[in-house]
Amino acid sequence: MTSAFTGRRVVVAGIAVSGLAVAEALLDRNAAVVVVDGRTGPGEQQSAERLRALGAEVRLGDAETPVDADLVVTSPGWRPDQPLLAAALANGIEVIGEPELASRLRAGRAIWLGVTGTNGKTTTVGMLESILRAAGLRAVACGNVGLPLITAVLTEPAYDVLAVELSSFQLHWSTSLQFEASTVLNVAPDHLDWHGSMEAYAADKAKIWNEGACALYNADDEWSTRLARGKHDGHDFGLEPGHQFAVVDGWIEQYGIGGERRLAPVDAVRLPGPHNLANAVAASGLAYLLNLHGDGPAITADAITSGLRSYAPGRHRNEVVAVDAEVTWVDDSKATNPHAAAASLSAYPSVVWVAGGLFKGADVDPLVRAHAQRLRGVVVIGVDRAPLLQALARHAPDVPVVEVNARDTGVMQDAVVAAGQLVLPGDTVLLAPAAASMDQFRDYAERGD
Repeated sequence: MTSAFTGRRVVVAGIAVSGLAVAEALLDRNAAVVVVDGRTGPGEQQSAERLRALGAEVRLGDAETPVDADLVVTSPGWRPDQPLLAAALANGIEVIGEPELASRLRAGRAIWLGVTGTNGKTTTVGMLESILRAAGLRAVACGNVGLPLITAVLTEPAYDVLAVELSSFQLHWSTSLQFEASTVLNVAPDHLDWHGSMEAYAADKAKIWNEGACALYNADDEWSTRLARGKHDGHDFGLEPGHQFAVVDGWIEQYGIGGERRLAPVDAVRLPGPHNLANAVAASGLAYLLNLHGDGPAITADAITSGLRSYAPGRHRNEVVAVDAEVTWVDDSKATNPHAAAASLSAYPSVVWVAGGLFKGADVDPLVRAHAQRLRGVVVIGVDRAPLLQALARHAPDVPVVEVNARDTGVMQDAVVAAGQLVLPGDTVLLAPAAASMDQFRDYAERGD
């Protein structure tokens, strides 16, 4: 078929899930597609064979040599200073990400509701998806979780609403996303090696608030509040009374949008911790803001309550994996930075904490200082352990600490044994590493498993 991409030479940087979806969408629109990836593993080879059969040129094992192109669509993890991308930018070639391409192909289809933030994104879009489905809408969580956004946009029959999770990387390469309502849940130091500064990282997060979107911001988060200043259609949420979406007397409530005030009882939220209650308030707020626009079924309090009650959290997010001898074992391997680990620790009064990994330059000292009184003991894993050990020596000198040898192939098995020797009845053994996992594991999921 003839399209705006017919005959255009497009480089797709990266052959993983989103890159594969991008390449196939462009080939369907008669673009001349060149796919590059530095990896040469079995997965990449299989994807390359599939794309070559569809007419793409594929180059594996070399992700740096520049390629002549009219457009580059990059995978989110590629840094702006990556040689191929840097050369394209220097030569005036537009570089976008998969969400931006999805936006250009959406052609007035589904309503988009957007979620970003340092932590809580996946939980919030999952809750939002559940609420929207309870309201009778055809909806799906997509973007940085689940389906690639471009796949969701092109699915037939079309979705009514997309609950879109976006990372700062994805937002960096976006210029024309259009959300009906969107939120920045929170902003804390993360990926600063990629973005260059906290200000640049936060500015990329704020790109989820396009002109015309209802901007839902977290009144309890300094950066979310700061970034929302000047937004013409701003709405705040928080865990205390006094906000448009708030927790009051055991209920999630809304003020100022008419209709029902009480949206859901707090006990409809099945995940522990104030951070997950805040996620539920944000999801409820985003869904309820659709009532300002009058299209489709109303988002009622019954739908919000039902959606929150039926939401089943993803793996490795405050997941209770065992309760034995009055001890609860919790896998929150997704807590890959200090901000996420702080939220997790705050949910439990007495903890044997399994922590460590790659801190990526993040400061773990404030985390340990704030939660030292909760610690029954600490099991330290990972290769980047010095910052954690130093913080524990300063702020929790009387708390027993066990180091698990970073070279052990059975590091998590040893960590579980060590935790079992420290724990007392009523305690929680909590894997909330506050660090990335790639020093010892493929990803946070493997660490949690």
